[in-house]
Amino acid sequence: MISFPNCKINLGLNVVRKRTDGYHDLETVFYPLPIYDVLEIIPAISTTGNDVAFTATGIPTGANDENNLCTKAYQLLKKDFPHLPPIQMHLHKTIPVGAGLGGGSADASFALKLLAKLFDLNPDDRKLMELSLVLGSDCPFFMINKPCFATNRGEILNLLTIDLGQYKLILVNPGIHIRTAHAFSQVTPTTPEESIKEILQLPISSWNGRLKNDFEAPLFKQYPEIGKIKDELYEAGAVYASMSGTGSTVYGIFEKEKNVHLSFPSHYFTRELNL
Repeated sequence: MISFPNCKINLGLNVVRKRTDGYHDLETVFYPLPIYDVLEIIPAISTTGNDVAFTATGIPTGANDENNLCTKAYQLLKKDFPHLPPIQMHLHKTIPVGAGLGGGSADASFALKLLAKLFDLNPDDRKLMELSLVLGSDCPFFMINKPCFATNRGEILNLLTIDLGQYKLILVNPGIHIRTAHAFSQVTPTTPEESIKEILQLPISSWNGRLKNDFEAPLFKQYPEIGKIKDELYEAGAVYASMSGTGSTVYGIFEKEKNVHLSFPSHYFTRELNL
């Protein structure tokens, strides 16, 4: 059985406070994008002594089989469903890693859903959401996979009606892997003057300077090439541009009829998408 985990961008990202459990409270809007990995799971053809025979192709994840979130999703589900049989799992990775796009989280959440469907486990939606949160703070979003206003660690989700259909999006990743823990260590939590939810009710032309990602300032200082991407997107006519999540991907939102001319190094990952 095959599924296609997609990525997301963040429309604004405020780090509000440091929690006593070591995580941070934040507010953001998760917006799904049609860029996909490929995940296939089948029952194990032969027994190798391992519950999961995991293989991967495409962009290297940098994780060994035991630390891959898809493998962890299987082991987590097996605690509640001990009869879960051994499997073969293959992941083809096209979503950049350590890029603020949530690709690893998407893979993990889709693995949970795929395993439940393949083996008729029938856990309720609440249980799957609880399991996904164990795997990562933005994993619950990918169980819903629609635009959501997110608070707390990112797991308190409310569906948000936002129409960007008259725009196109250009996504640029310079190939810089930024670890989430490092990114959070660079940010000083601050209560925002305006809620992201309120800003998004305004015309998109007014977002620049108001809809902010708190990770941009410290990470642009550390990695100037990321900030340069944002500048180039605005110079090319973006209505709004921002870094996604904890970086290093930057996106620009353009009027659909706008002819955009950009020139980035050949090793950059770039995509143009209709929203």
